[in-house]
Amino acid sequence: MSITESLLAYFVAVTVLTLTPGMDTALILRTASVENRAQAMKAALGISTGCLLWGAAVALGLGALLAVSELAFTVLKYCGAAYLCWLGLGMLLKPRTALAIEAPAGKGRPNWFIKGLLGNLLNPKIGIFYVSFLPQFIPQGQPLALWTFGLVGVHVAIGLVWAATLIGVTRQLGRFLKRRTVIQWLDRATGSIFLVFATKLALSRQ
Repeated sequence: MSITESLLAYFVAVTVLTLTPGMDTALILRTASVENRAQAMKAALGISTGCLLWGAAVALGLGALLAVSELAFTVLKYCGAAYLCWLGLGMLLKPRTALAIEAPAGKGRPNWFIKGLLGNLLNPKIGIFYVSFLPQFIPQGQPLALWTFGLVGVHVAIGLVWAATLIGVTRQLGRFLKRRTVIQWLDRATGSIFLVFATKLALSRQ
């Protein structure tokens, strides 16, 4: 793929993935509903900071590893494809019927930036997902580390726009995203995307 085609494909894929309700969406919706918009935005910024830190770690490690080892590339390719396939089949065969919203935390007001940051950093699936998903959108011959971190930056930017939208229309959009049929449809759509990219990743070459 050309650089333009890679960026366009990535933008479409990551936008759909961002719109799919998950733990981050639940945290932002809950914070905006129970606290206020400012606290919800802090949670969103914490989540985004966590993504950037994961992206930096993956960019540095991925670039160094894949540049020197064809075996590492092959192992990572098939492990990543298997992981994406597992996620995709799970979403297609057993889509969720409800969006889990966290219960209010203890006494006092928590630091929502730290809560969002730690929730993201303590989830190793994000790092695994970046390793599995991002390489297939990096054009051949382009610097891995720079492109990996750049794609993470695009993901973060889309995530912040989506978070701001969620916070701005919490009541209306929140009720829509919590509907059983919407959650099931988005899970199935995301699962299908995962399976497509799992196949593409498995057939890719270094």
